[in-house]
Amino acid sequence: MKEQKIYEADDKMISLIGDNYNLLQALGAFGISLGFGDKTVRETCEAGGVDTHTFLAVVNYAINGIEVGNDQHISVATLLQYLDASHAYFIDFQLPYIRRELEESLSEGNSLAQLIMRLYDEYACEIRRHMNYEQQTLFPYVKALLDGRQASDYNVETFSKHHDAVDQRLHELKILIIKYLPQDGMHNNQLMAALHDIYENEVWIRQHVMVEEHIFLPAVRHLEHQTKRGNVTRNISKMVFKDGAKAPQSLSSREKDIIIALVQGMANKEIAAHLGISTNTVITHRRNIAQKLQIHSPSGLTIYAIVNRLIDINSVNIDNKR
Repeated sequence: MKEQKIYEADDKMISLIGDNYNLLQALGAFGISLGFGDKTVRETCEAGGVDTHTFLAVVNYAINGIEVGNDQHISVATLLQYLDASHAYFIDFQLPYIRRELEESLSEGNSLAQLIMRLYDEYACEIRRHMNYEQQTLFPYVKALLDGRQASDYNVETFSKHHDAVDQRLHELKILIIKYLPQDGMHNNQLMAALHDIYENEVWIRQHVMVEEHIFLPAVRHLEHQTKRGNVTRNISKMVFKDGAKAPQSLSSREKDIIIALVQGMANKEIAAHLGISTNTVITHRRNIAQKLQIHSPSGLTIYAIVNRLIDINSVNIDNKR
């Protein structure tokens, strides 16, 4: 049995394709073009604007079944691009291509051939329905999450309920072709080629669904958690700055200098002499600082200065703050 290889960022991209030619389709979905020469996976991904870690997670899962679990380094944006492009390839190219193959290989006027085409069209319709649902509902939701917004009436678990298997009609189609369609030599070769593509297509769609379930959905769940946490932070901010009070405004460099001087225990005249400004200017700056930060006590300013790294906590004499 051939030993499975875990692909890494420093492997040559051409080696991946040589070992697994079916990765060519994944390259297109990631937006990676051919002609990458002897570049590594990392170099090829970076040139194509693709997150290397996410690319390798998909490749190693599709080839070796290595699940990433709750991997917080997965790029949801990269996965979204990959799945969106995969849908376009499948709907706009793969499904019509196989249909043409079947039409050319089946005898006209044969009732069984008509039934096969009907089964295929039903299968294609079901696939389109499934993928259109993702395009119109799931993907916009994920894009909103990436923008920091979350719909209150939808979550990724709702999508999971729609993720049904759609391969029963395809199974019937293959059985009918194999068991009941004798053909002449030319049509038999065409039918064999079409059947081979149907099998390859079945493998691809199964991998596509597994990537969605085992990589994409966990990553979206993590993104949902982050967005909820961000919403909680914003709500706390609204509660803290209630009754029309404004959130802290940014301080100027001069205002930061004055805060540092105040924390160090300087009086207004000392600050004025230290900074080369008038005492009245110092007083004006202090008034503006209090208005922006809503902090009026020396202890409060000290805490602000430490948290925002204007000063080092070890340089502060806490006993002098009151």
